[in-house]
Amino acid sequence: MTLHLVHLYPDEMNTYGDRGNRLTLLQRARWRGLDPVVHFVGIGDDFPEETDLVLGGGGQDSAQADIQADVLRKGDRLHQLVRDGVPMLMVCGTYQLLGRRFRTHEGEEIAGIGVFDVETIGGDRRLIGNAAVQTEAFGTLYGFENHSGRTRLGADQQPLGRVLRGNGNNGEDGTEGARTGNAIGTYLHGPLLPANPVLADALLSLALARRGEPAQLEPIDEPLVERSRAEAATRAY
Repeated sequence: MTLHLVHLYPDEMNTYGDRGNRLTLLQRARWRGLDPVVHFVGIGDDFPEETDLVLGGGGQDSAQADIQADVLRKGDRLHQLVRDGVPMLMVCGTYQLLGRRFRTHEGEEIAGIGVFDVETIGGDRRLIGNAAVQTEAFGTLYGFENHSGRTRLGADQQPLGRVLRGNGNNGEDGTEGARTGNAIGTYLHGPLLPANPVLADALLSLALARRGEPAQLEPIDEPLVERSRAEAATRAY
């Protein structure tokens, strides 16, 4: 079965190697006998008619300003995809742009589209280091955070999880990321999915279930991943 994966702003928003999330999903889909097709959607590009899964990565504040107008143009389509249950993974910069607004440390206002009920204010100190996050749906996630934005969740916005190690959204309230339906926003780089196969397979399963296909994926024996996660569990911040 063909699975249509959209990589949003792959050139502008890839400062921290988040393309590794795309590569991970492609390989894990192929191992299950799926035929994944990648659609690169940048500034001025339209979404393909068939969209099963959407990825976005991180970038500099200047890159977010560069793509702001295009994100707003795509806003209605992104909201419709979320309402339709399309799984999304938005990391760092694209997480902020799918919030309501981002005010940079220099005071520039960058409007978001409000998929996530969050607001981000740039701080004068970067939050950098190894992080661990406990989630209800995906267990413990390990990654690396590197952001100056302090993100606050709206009263009814569900976080992705709670911080076990690191700063998360803002270094104060213990939350990390946000989840609206099947759309996930997070500050976890790494890239995130190679070290967190449960989350990767969950995104694939959600995409398959939405297509009316069996969503139970066959397990994969991954001793290297297990070793990596064991080391991540003991890694200092």
